Amino acid sequence: MQKSTTIQAIANSGVVAVVRGDSRNQAYQTAQACIKGGVKAIEMTFTAPAADKNIAALTQEYISDPEVVIGAGTVLDPITARIAILAGARFIVSPSFDQDTSLLCNEYQIPYIPGCMTITEVQTAMRYGAEIIKAFPGNVLGVKFVKDIKAPLPQVNIMPTGGVNLDNMQEWFAAGVVAVGAGGNLTGAAADNDFAAVTKQAQAYHQELLRIRSERA
Repeated sequence: MQKSTTIQAIANSGVVAVVRGDSRNQAYQTAQACIKGGVKAIEMTFTAPAADKNIAALTQEYISDPEVVIGAGTVLDPITARIAILAGARFIVSPSFDQDTSLLCNEYQIPYIPGCMTITEVQTAMRYGAEIIKAFPGNVLGVKFVKDIKAPLPQVNIMPTGGVNLDNMQEWFAAGVVAVGAGGNLTGAAADNDFAAVTKQAQAYHQELLRIRSERA
C-alpha cells in the first residue's frame, strides 16, 4: 500500500523538482520554495550536502500535507538508498539502473525510479520491480523515445528528467509520461539564493500542468 500510495502521489504532482544546492540550507530553501509554488514532489539529490538530514527535516515539516512527497535523487548504491529511506525518503531516484538498489527498495516497499536509455534497460528495471522509469537524459533521448518505448511496452510509466521546461512540458505529457522531472529550469534561481524566483517558477510549472490536464480532460 505504501508503494502504490507514493507512486500515485508522484503522478498527482505531475512535476518532480530535482533539488541540488551548494549548501544544506540552500537546498532546503529550494525545496521549500518549490513546495510553496505548488510543486510538491521533491527529489533531494545526494549531490547536495547533508541530503539525508534535509529529507528528514522536510518530511517532518510537511507531515500534515498529504500532497507533499519527499524522495532522494542521485542514489548510486543500496547503502545510500538505505540511508535515504531511514531518513524518510518515500522514493529513490538513480541516474542509471542498479539491481541491488532495486532489490533493497523492494524490501522497504519504496518506489525505485532508475534512469534508462534503452528498451533493454527499461525491461530489466521493470523486471526488478521499477514501476516508474526515468528517461534520462531527457534532452538527449527526446520525446520520441517515450513513444518508441511505449509502443512495445504500453504499460510502462515514464518520467523524463533533463531538458524538461515550460515550453515542452505539453509534448512530454502528450507522449504519455506519468510525470516530469525538472531541475535547473525550475530551480536555477536558487544558485543566487533567489528563492522567491524559484517559487514563481514553480507556480508557472504548476499552472502549466493544470492547463495541460484541463485540455486532456
